[in-house]
Amino acid sequence: MNLNIALLPGDGIGPEVLAQAVKCLQAVEETFNHQFIYREAVVGAIAIDRKGNPLPDTTLNLCKEADAVLFGAIGDPKYDNDPNAKVRPEQGLLKLRKELGLFANIRPVKVFPSLIQNSPLKQEVIDGTDFTIYRELTGGIYFGQKHLNEDGTVASDLCEYSEQEISRIAHLAFKAAKNRRNKLTLVDKANVLESSRLWRKVVTKIGESYPDVQLEYMFVDNAAMQIILNPSQFDVILTENMFGDIISDEGSVIGGSIGLLASASAGEDSAMFEPIHGSYPQAKAQDIANPIASILSAAMLLEHFGLYEEAMAVREAVDKSLKKGVVTPDLDSKSQYGTNQVGDFVAENIVDNGDDFNMNDENIDLGKSTII
Repeated sequence: MNLNIALLPGDGIGPEVLAQAVKCLQAVEETFNHQFIYREAVVGAIAIDRKGNPLPDTTLNLCKEADAVLFGAIGDPKYDNDPNAKVRPEQGLLKLRKELGLFANIRPVKVFPSLIQNSPLKQEVIDGTDFTIYRELTGGIYFGQKHLNEDGTVASDLCEYSEQEISRIAHLAFKAAKNRRNKLTLVDKANVLESSRLWRKVVTKIGESYPDVQLEYMFVDNAAMQIILNPSQFDVILTENMFGDIISDEGSVIGGSIGLLASASAGEDSAMFEPIHGSYPQAKAQDIANPIASILSAAMLLEHFGLYEEAMAVREAVDKSLKKGVVTPDLDSKSQYGTNQVGDFVAENIVDNGDDFNMNDENIDLGKSTII
């Protein structure tokens, strides 16, 4: 298969983790005889610094012409810590989602058995956790009308949803549940918010077309608690933009590191794949950032185009790195492996995906691994 992939490294650790995902895609090309063409562009703080715009037209056009977008991360403290900044890196990401029509954000939350001890939650609580969050991505309070009075003392953000916006992601979530364990949980705040009552009305009606899927409702405050108390009860979670933003980050803690969770953002004609972690500027250029979420995002990209065997090869290589302890310090404080070594290890195991392999002990002391 031939694919044109737009690369948006972004800020902070974004370029470092994205480079490892590209390594793994190149290993897939070599192993499965595909051809991927990569074209890179700036976005976020680096784009503001270079071009005065967090999403330059050249970047947007590149993404529109590509088959898929592989995204790093955006954000910089000089903007985060300046409440008066008129232009912010995040504006680029929000505009990109809107321009590409990426209305559905899909975030898997799964516990890796080899890392279960890393979770701050008890093993008996998280054992068997495997759910996916379907978050509406282009509507709601993030995109609603914003107002600040002349004195700067009163502010408002409008949360607005249409039936059509709710319906299109609801159908995706129900279809996903049909292919999983036939359970969908709508997370809302219908006891307080009119927008949530519309969500509940629309989703309930759509649910009649999926009789095999058990539909449950849960207020977002209770859902936030249940994700910690009993996460294995969930199969597919469907929710609006802001609620999904919050609970998906909460879900990331279950596996022991936010550096493990990938995501896909899909629309009618475009798709973007990115780790859910931020730009983590404190770790920039230190070779300690966890690249696994970015690598697993690349696996989701492959799956999006029906390359299921290739995606499985990437995931199996990731599993090997976790089982063998070839991980970054966020997963093992004593680890001598860095971002690049983990990426190399995973990529090499995609090319040579046999079960029998060894790591050279001498190179382990140097924080490297060699497949023999």
